[in-house]
Amino acid sequence: MPQSYNTIIQETDDHGIATVTINRPQKLNALNRAVLDELYDVFKEIRKDEAVAAVIVTGAGEKAFVAGADIKELRELDGSSAQKISEKGQEVFQFIEDSRKPVVAAVNGYALGGGAELAMACHLRVAGANAAFGLPEVGLGLIPGYGGTQRLSHITGRARALDIILTARQVRAEEALEMGLVNRVTEEAPVEAARKLIRKILANGPVAIRHAIAAVYQSGGNKGFETEAELFAQLCETEDFREGTAAFLEKRKPNFEGK
Repeated sequence: MPQSYNTIIQETDDHGIATVTINRPQKLNALNRAVLDELYDVFKEIRKDEAVAAVIVTGAGEKAFVAGADIKELRELDGSSAQKISEKGQEVFQFIEDSRKPVVAAVNGYALGGGAELAMACHLRVAGANAAFGLPEVGLGLIPGYGGTQRLSHITGRARALDIILTARQVRAEEALEMGLVNRVTEEAPVEAARKLIRKILANGPVAIRHAIAAVYQSGGNKGFETEAELFAQLCETEDFREGTAAFLEKRKPNFEGK
């Protein structure tokens, strides 16, 4: 059964793939406080829902994934309220990134400002040929405030991040692929391409998938190596590990049960 919010539609298919659609096409799916609140709520429910194995995040309509923040709301901010909304956006996007269920952004059209920041908070990104990414906040006298300065630097490197942020330019799909900002560019509907990618992921060991995400997000220092070794050891105690290695030796497909 589809589950509807005021600004979001969430539905889960028979493969355990939940699709979270930001549903404000008349506003190019611009992020406002209501969207941020409902994104947090829906991901909180997804985290608890054992029927959900992975998530696609997308935007309603053909023009935009999310075309940025709601400018009318931004104009009302002062220093105190601006810090609160920045911290709120960072909290919501960090909550998405912290999911141990794979989260794939299916980017249709514009992913600008908060939309690019939301896409970068997802673990993987599939872009339609018409996708365009950008962090144009300096053109408004601002900087990205929902984690964009940090995540873009980690994904593309500091020099490319500064080029994109300081010029406020848009990055088209093929350039985004070349710099590692997206994982796939597709001529088909991005949601369908994301679903195919997720099915390949879900053919593997469920516990291993969760641990792999956790290990990768600890990379960048000595703690990452420690985490990798700890999680590697934990997996060697699982039934999925025994099934996976047995299937390999017996030249058959594994039957993982997530144990």
